[in-house]
Amino acid sequence: MKKLVVSHPGRMTVLAALLAGLSWPALAASPNLVISQVYGAGGNTGTTIYKNDYVEIFNRGATAVTLSGWSLQYASASNSTWSGKAILPTMTVEPGQYVLVQQQGGGGTSQPALPTPVVVPLSGAFNMAAANGKLALVNDSVTINGHSPATPNVVDMIGFGSASGAEGTAAPSGSNTLALFRAEGGCVDTDANDLDITTGAPAPRTSDSARNLCGGGNVAQPIIPACPESLSVEQGSGGMAALSATDADSVVNSADITSGGVPGITLAGFAAAGAEGGVASVTLQADASLGVGSYPVVISFGNNAGQQASCTVNVSVSGAATIPQIQGEGATSPFNNLTVTTEGVVTHKVANGFFLQDPTGDGNPATSDGLFVFAPTAVNVGDRMRVSGTITEYRPSGAPRTYTEMKDVTASAVLSTGNSVTPTNITFDGTLDLARLEAMLVNVVNPLVVNQTSYLGNRGELTLADGRRETATNRFRPNTPEAIALAAANAKNQLVLDDSLFSTPTVIPYIDGGSRVVRAGDTVTGLTGVIDYGSIGGGGGGFKLQYSVEPSFTASNPRTAAPQLAAGNLRVASANVLNYFTTFTNGADVFGNVDQGCTLGNSIRRSNCRGADNQAEFDRQNAKIVNELKALDADVLGLMEIQNNGDVAVDYLVRQLNAAIGFPTYTYVPAPPATGTDAIRVTMIYKPAKVSLVGSALSDSDDVNSRPPMAQTFKTANGAKFSLVVNHLKAKSGCGSGANGDLGDGQGCHNLRRTEQAARLRDYFLPLVASTAGDPDLLVIGDMNAHGFEDPIHLLTQAGLVNQLERFVRPSGIPYSYVFDGEVGYLDHALASASLNAQIVGATEWHINADEPAMIDYNLDGKSPAALALIEDHAYRSADHDPVVVSLNLAPAYADVTGGFAIQRSALALNRLTGKFSGTITLTNTTSAAISGPFQVQLKDLPAGITLDNATGSKDGAPYITVNNASVAPGAKFTVSLVFSNPRKVPMSYTHTIYSGTF
Repeated sequence: MKKLVVSHPGRMTVLAALLAGLSWPALAASPNLVISQVYGAGGNTGTTIYKNDYVEIFNRGATAVTLSGWSLQYASASNSTWSGKAILPTMTVEPGQYVLVQQQGGGGTSQPALPTPVVVPLSGAFNMAAANGKLALVNDSVTINGHSPATPNVVDMIGFGSASGAEGTAAPSGSNTLALFRAEGGCVDTDANDLDITTGAPAPRTSDSARNLCGGGNVAQPIIPACPESLSVEQGSGGMAALSATDADSVVNSADITSGGVPGITLAGFAAAGAEGGVASVTLQADASLGVGSYPVVISFGNNAGQQASCTVNVSVSGAATIPQIQGEGATSPFNNLTVTTEGVVTHKVANGFFLQDPTGDGNPATSDGLFVFAPTAVNVGDRMRVSGTITEYRPSGAPRTYTEMKDVTASAVLSTGNSVTPTNITFDGTLDLARLEAMLVNVVNPLVVNQTSYLGNRGELTLADGRRETATNRFRPNTPEAIALAAANAKNQLVLDDSLFSTPTVIPYIDGGSRVVRAGDTVTGLTGVIDYGSIGGGGGGFKLQYSVEPSFTASNPRTAAPQLAAGNLRVASANVLNYFTTFTNGADVFGNVDQGCTLGNSIRRSNCRGADNQAEFDRQNAKIVNELKALDADVLGLMEIQNNGDVAVDYLVRQLNAAIGFPTYTYVPAPPATGTDAIRVTMIYKPAKVSLVGSALSDSDDVNSRPPMAQTFKTANGAKFSLVVNHLKAKSGCGSGANGDLGDGQGCHNLRRTEQAARLRDYFLPLVASTAGDPDLLVIGDMNAHGFEDPIHLLTQAGLVNQLERFVRPSGIPYSYVFDGEVGYLDHALASASLNAQIVGATEWHINADEPAMIDYNLDGKSPAALALIEDHAYRSADHDPVVVSLNLAPAYADVTGGFAIQRSALALNRLTGKFSGTITLTNTTSAAISGPFQVQLKDLPAGITLDNATGSKDGAPYITVNNASVAPGAKFTVSLVFSNPRKVPMSYTHTIYSGTF
């Protein structure tokens, strides 16, 4: 009989025939090892089951399998990149045997540990999602790739929940209380996850669990060790623990330490079992000479049948240590989970503890001299203290690393007061390893720039960096070396300034007089405080500076009263109005009605409404939006995120805007037949005094668009036409499956859908708009939900549209209209056709929203009184996107060329049958160059009662005749026939004007 054996270099038996037997086609049913159980909620908030995730492996075959260099690999549900890779130790798995592999947990410490014996990966233990994900057992350590990797090294794979890959169809979702189980104890493998895998209460099985021979037969009984999980001793005292083992059908006759020798840790007094089923015993001894630290000791028991089984006892030696010793040079403290006594000076207090620092340190830059003590003890800055407690590695939810701190303080004493620690001067330039400075008092000598203000109101946080961080795909194509490098640099270039409270501030910090709070882009100096690591706004964890001296801010990114750009003869803008709904989420509406709802698809209900919760919020929202649109002063405006209720919401907004201006300046473009199935839509407003509508609005109701693009052709006073196309592409949030998941390339969720929408624009809608208008001048604007170099924008610019923000803004700075995770980029675009591009003289964003704290927007819920007091009826933070403004200098559609022609009039002849007068005028090109047509010959100042019967049309009250000559060469002439009605026989007279072009 053989048992699970964890081997070590030089002691592994390799079975060549076995390895050859493991070469089966990719995605074929696994003949030997399979994943038999998965639980991904270990240590999650709200769980009480286990504090670690786990994966159970099972041998469903008839022969033993030796693992050497194997790995478990994990990917999130939507990713094709497998980011988790746990390297397994060398081991042999017998037929019918289970192996329990421990993974990371969600950070909880109150849940029980997994049953032993448990296998801990040599490296790379990962966190799994409880409900959705992908897991593979791989017979090497090469990282796999793809949603469903079809390679021979993938021995078994399970996709569960909303996973984008699986064997066949994905298995059901797990949860905080449900694990995934392979049917019949692991024996079933049809390569159909949905058929093979079910859910049930977590019940991990170990290598000591009863064997489950899938083909039947007798199962040899295992050796069952009985070992304590740990042995805790005081430095200088030593200690011992009793161990034992039994085997129902064999004699346990040996015990050895197999984890490598540690001086001072030995086995003594071994007594073999007296018979089959008897108990063998041995004592584990820890000598008084052991230094403070943690020593995992593996003890292996053997029997007369050649079986082995092992257990691990963690020998913990507690005692005094300096703070640098506690911190150590590695990612994890060498004193993790040990009780330690240390000394230091209190440098800073926060809401849940204090920071202690060794005032002299050890001179080693690889070890921090500071330590956070998690205890609400009444201490004062400057106290020199001796504290005793347990060292732990704290991992904030979703954070990629841990933070060494002391918890469960058992003793503390103030040794002296009035001490000080000199801050360590640092230059934070995005290359500094802050882990080496955790919990230390520092002084940042270089000025930093505020990169995000989103969490100032509810967390007292500002995201700082060396300069402004630009989203990688805002500057480079996704997955290029440049984009990857910029994303990596951004990740290192972040320091969160915090107010030490860890709660909603009752007093808002960083107010620059009056109501102007700090804006992203402002500069901060005088940064002195301690380096902390913890949860940050937006999720995950990050390094923070808990400031001990009030920092100094410079308004280097001031507010502007109106957008600044070159003047033309027409101004066009786009603005996301952040869910401007005249129907509120409480069921009321702006007209005083109650029990109302909003339309989404085929449903009308209150829960479909997205904007203001009530009249009070709407009044604030309306005032902000009206102030924004009034200051934009655009002649044509494309709007996104307005309620999809016909023209009701836009009509109300236009009325409010005109009232604020003082006279009826704007009107709206009537909605096209299709406005989509979403609760919001796009629309346009314009100044009738500046432009007129040509035809009706168009939209594209293709299934790819839930918010169809809207197009309208406009005509200006000088006769020029252009068409505006307003868009709102699929959002990046709420990941879909497969290619519409987050593929990890920086483009976020639903990139495929946005690219399909852009392709529909390119191939169908834009050609339709140009053809309908009879004019190639197109301006494509709106919230494309894609940064400057992501696939949808790249597709459109490759098709010939010219990116105006790259053209006008990039040369002098970063184009941006949105801030996300402390990085700037522009989701809002202005793309012009080649013909219109030459007529654009300027484009810019007006930074009134992205840089402003969210706490001053119109929402009233969840805000402290201090934040509510800062909300004012101005344009700043009227939405979350900055508006984009484009200045056009449209060439006139016609020009007065009268001076280039000599005109000869014929006498008028009366046709006595019709009573009409006829004649001609002949025009000769007297210039030295050809004059381009077509021509409009306009007769002005005709006496009352005389009409030009063969007029093509009338402009400004005077008739004209169109002559469609392409051009007239120098000295060439053309003749125009005139037919008049003059029933009153008044004297004939008129003046003439010749235009080149069209009216």
